[in-house]
Amino acid sequence: MHRVAVLVFDRIHSFDLSLPLQVFSTAHSLEKERGEVFGSRLYDVRVCGDGRNLTATGVGDIEMYQHTPPYPLAEASDADTIVAIGVARRQEPPAEALGLLRDAHQRGVRIAAVSSGGTRVLAAAGLLDGRRAATHWSRRHVIASRYPQVQVDTDVLFIDHGDVLTSAGGAGSIDMCLHMVRQDFGSAVAANVARHMVVAPERDGGQAPYTVHPEPGDAHGSLGPVMHWLRQRLGEPVALADIASQLGTSVRTLNRRFRDQTGTTPLQWLVLQRVHRAQELLETTDLSIEAISRQCGFGTSVAMRQHFAKHLKTSPTAYRRTFRSRHACD
Repeated sequence: MHRVAVLVFDRIHSFDLSLPLQVFSTAHSLEKERGEVFGSRLYDVRVCGDGRNLTATGVGDIEMYQHTPPYPLAEASDADTIVAIGVARRQEPPAEALGLLRDAHQRGVRIAAVSSGGTRVLAAAGLLDGRRAATHWSRRHVIASRYPQVQVDTDVLFIDHGDVLTSAGGAGSIDMCLHMVRQDFGSAVAANVARHMVVAPERDGGQAPYTVHPEPGDAHGSLGPVMHWLRQRLGEPVALADIASQLGTSVRTLNRRFRDQTGTTPLQWLVLQRVHRAQELLETTDLSIEAISRQCGFGTSVAMRQHFAKHLKTSPTAYRRTFRSRHACD
């Protein structure tokens, strides 16, 4: 039987706590059907805390309920897997928990992080130094600024280094937990758990299709007007010289300003705007893929598929199937 210790702290997100408990408890509750293969139970799951009454919150840090973890933090020392749920955004992980994680890692215990809060705990413990770490796309800059030694990746649902795992949060944590079940007891068991939870055993792609990109605003400084001009002409062919002329500068200066203010080139930025517009049209209209590709400036559906594969790790058809608005289907 595999022992899983779930580390919880004050003001944890209630959804984050429920995810690993649901996956691992479902695995061992379904074991009655496969008892002749694995024995009595697959997992012994224990929620561990510092002995205090803790508050669980929802979206917007709204207090949902209070609870006292039934096991002390020290109980995690004997676990085969430790899952860190994470601390609230403005709190630091307790030193006792960080020390426990470091000691467990040295002993070869598998350690996983749920959502950006869990990733922050593992980063504070030094377990992610020099490594790629998954986190929610909206928390990328927070993690990167606080822990510059961590290579933050918001394109994936989870990352498994063998000894340490991190997840993107939300449903991405389900993907990570199912992956651990698959590692521990095989694909059939993981698929059975996924079927019971009515989720996909394995999802293709990563976070890219779910990421929200903010509209250009004051943060873009002098590029705001030219960005607006470009967005009004997504379906038209636009050359670098056209953009530079609109800005009243040279192509070289144009490239430098875009690189300084957006981290990319004008034409790469334009391609991303075309992708975002195509996403919107796929979600809200009945236009064909070919028509959308022309309206967004890709020219052909083949070209649009190539850009979707590169930037969203999916196809236009698959994206529409996933995100199509209900009113567009009626």
